[in-house]
Amino acid sequence: MSRSQAINSQTEQIAAAHKAMSPAVTLRPVTDDDREFLFRLYASTRAEEKTLAGWGDEQWEGFMRMQFKLQHDQYMRNHLHSSFDAVMAAGVLAGRLYVDRTPGEIRIVDISLLPEYRGRGIGEGLMRDVLREGDERGIPVSLHVESNNPALALYRRLGFQEEHFTGVYYFMKRRPGQAGA
Repeated sequence: MSRSQAINSQTEQIAAAHKAMSPAVTLRPVTDDDREFLFRLYASTRAEEKTLAGWGDEQWEGFMRMQFKLQHDQYMRNHLHSSFDAVMAAGVLAGRLYVDRTPGEIRIVDISLLPEYRGRGIGEGLMRDVLREGDERGIPVSLHVESNNPALALYRRLGFQEEHFTGVYYFMKRRPGQAGA
């Protein structure tokens, strides 16, 4: 067995162990009843910025609600081919996965999990499912990610490559069949 094959085998074993520790993960379409959860989820992804802003809780929540509404409305208006799914872990709302499917590309619009569900292999499993779909359809999978997002390392490991950088976001793409760890 080559060193590369051994590393891939170890990676697969680790991924299988992670999956065994993760709760059963399912997707269901987002509904209007999920809006407060989606707001809390969005705010959780921006929690580190609160300290930098130096605002009180009330001011920060107002700002987060405004930013969430802008993002949510933009997603709904501009991603007409998208699936907007809630991520359920053992039947509990844990995150969201928004995916825009067009004939020539699958775009991951947003994937996010509540802090208590991060680092448990859930996001990676969801990403691998989308990548499998891209491979089966023979089309690339793309996404935007902030340069300071810890998930950037995962995306690189999964075979995404940086196409361009805006100064804040990387636009990344993984072509069909492109190997990742």
